[in-house]
Amino acid sequence: MSDALHPLSAQPLRRFKRYPAYKDSGVEWLGEIPAHWDVKRLKFSVELNPSALKEHKLSEDSEVSFVPMEAVGEYGGLDLSRTKRLADVRSGYTYFADGDVVIAKITPCFENGKGALAAGLTNGVAFGTTELHVLRALDAVDRRYLFYLTLGDAFRRLGEAEMYGAGGQQRVSELFVKNFRHPIPPIDEQCTIAAFLDRETARIDALVAKKERLIELLQEKRTALITRAVTKGLDPTVPMKDSGVEWLGEIPAHWEVVPSTWLFAERKERAREGDEHLSATQKYGVIPRAEFERLEGRQVVHAFMHLEQRKHVEVNDFVISMRSFEGGLEIVRAPGCVRSSYCVLRGSEEVHPSFFAYLFKSSTYIQALRSTSNFIRDGQDLSFANFRQIRLPRVPLQEQRAIATFLDQEIKGIDALVSKISEAIDRLKELRTALISAAVTGKIDVREGAA
Repeated sequence: MSDALHPLSAQPLRRFKRYPAYKDSGVEWLGEIPAHWDVKRLKFSVELNPSALKEHKLSEDSEVSFVPMEAVGEYGGLDLSRTKRLADVRSGYTYFADGDVVIAKITPCFENGKGALAAGLTNGVAFGTTELHVLRALDAVDRRYLFYLTLGDAFRRLGEAEMYGAGGQQRVSELFVKNFRHPIPPIDEQCTIAAFLDRETARIDALVAKKERLIELLQEKRTALITRAVTKGLDPTVPMKDSGVEWLGEIPAHWEVVPSTWLFAERKERAREGDEHLSATQKYGVIPRAEFERLEGRQVVHAFMHLEQRKHVEVNDFVISMRSFEGGLEIVRAPGCVRSSYCVLRGSEEVHPSFFAYLFKSSTYIQALRSTSNFIRDGQDLSFANFRQIRLPRVPLQEQRAIATFLDQEIKGIDALVSKISEAIDRLKELRTALISAAVTGKIDVREGAA
């Protein structure tokens, strides 16, 4: 790939000039570079994974920054809130210092752009996850330029192609980093490019942050809208009464509060031969094969044997599981079967499934359901005993239908707006990557723009 510009983001970069003269770099992916630039392997530009503390004089009781993988940001930034005694981390962790560039070497962290230019470390030193490569710039390389070089599309794409190992344990090797052939302009020009990218990426990041905050506000509005509609109804003038139930608060005077078993019964039917095993997760819900395979790329299991290990479900049943607990109960959208440890609920004739699909996703109901358990260990499911502890509103069926229709329309609008903003965020991130890649490979001349 001779063009370093990301294909979806090349258009906005046309406002930048190209360099006056180019030459062949001799590197296939790089193509032409400015005539006064050179190409080097990284091993001649950096010290890779330097030895710990060879130039520091700290006591064993000195505090140093501690950086697990979750503290490494994507495309820059380190969470430096954690520290440890030097004696506790000297062995078994990756050492780096202020000014070093760190990059995650394990999948999917590497592909996701996890990496940072270290600064502000406690006593100038950090120890972190062993899944980091550390690059220390030598005299001919500006550390900020080096950082942006590691964020470039080519470095990430080529590194991903040369990962070794199996499945989720694939890693980028030291050999790839050492032998990566990179463009290198004169040091003053590196500083100029880095200053330009500091400014431009900060602008893009600020726009992304504003849009992400807008999505948060829309999600908060979505949650509040659902909670209010399913617990207060749609008519703001209707007389209200105390429900006597903490999670419901005041409800319309004509609603009742009843035991959950008046509206729902537990379904224990064993899986039928040939039932398709359905996905039952917070992220996707209880969905049919076509959606399951498209979203997760996994094969569907048919229940021909060990039927006692699965339960049959029908459309509009509800499923309680640890997997869906944080997001509320999941409504079933296709006939099939789920694990036998899941609790399956079937609504009575007084239940409009769409209304309760929203109610069971309301923040107050989820909080109430959570309160019935001392936190469950991983892999253990909630049971019918948890569900029956939460009293439910009995709402006239016609009103349930009206509330569900109203929420369908309102939520559709909010979700469409969230999707539109998310697409805009993706485009900004693509532009960020394209801008970095173009600047550090000399495809655009930013020397005037950096002033």
